[in-house]
Amino acid sequence: MGAGHSHALYVHRASPVHVLPPEVKIVASVLFTVAVVATPREAIWAFGAYLLVIVAVAAVARIGPGWLALRSLIELPFILLAFALPFLGTGEKIDVLGMSVSQDGLYGAWNIIAKGTLGVLSSLLLAGTTTPRDLLLGLDRLRCPQMVTQIATFMLRYLDVLAEEARRMRVAQRSRGYDPRFLWQIKGFATGVGALFLRAFERGERVYLAMVSRGYEGRIPLALAGTGATAGQWAAAAGVPVVAAAIATIALVR
Repeated sequence: MGAGHSHALYVHRASPVHVLPPEVKIVASVLFTVAVVATPREAIWAFGAYLLVIVAVAAVARIGPGWLALRSLIELPFILLAFALPFLGTGEKIDVLGMSVSQDGLYGAWNIIAKGTLGVLSSLLLAGTTTPRDLLLGLDRLRCPQMVTQIATFMLRYLDVLAEEARRMRVAQRSRGYDPRFLWQIKGFATGVGALFLRAFERGERVYLAMVSRGYEGRIPLALAGTGATAGQWAAAAGVPVVAAAIATIALVR
């Protein structure tokens, strides 16, 4: 599965992080995020330490800071919302750059920006070093519910197919002189979406019948590929969550 499909976030590199089994990287990423979330917002130094951990992992994975910075712009709407909190928050007011802002709102904005950014960077490193197919394999090895992994597998497998189908329908519309772009042309867009839904539904039925006729019994054998992580690989990946847990512990007890 996945042959011939593009992986928008995966970065092809030969690095120690790329060769780690996917379940190891998933667990390390989740534990790192948990440590970040558990850190008090007042411990500003701790978030700087977390950022150094991210930079170190990115360097080992040979993923440049520009790649991370560009794709982390996905959190920009949340950052813009966070900037409003110091002005909308209540409680004690303090002066910052000549403006009176809420101290609690200021900490709230910092909390959202710092933890959100670190979470996004951690997720990007996971996606940049692991193909979508391997992510599903890792979730399967971690005993994620089979229904979830199967739905995600089919979504990944046929997303490109549906996108190509939508492109062909768009070309057909334009070749007939109809190019809906404005609100008063929404009927043509809605008709196209409805037709695409029906085609996807019919394709799904045909694929399911084909799978059943070939012995499908409710499970896709993802776990047949590979043997899973070794103790050494788990130990190598444990460095990130252990360091993160140490930072969070120090921040909590200080």
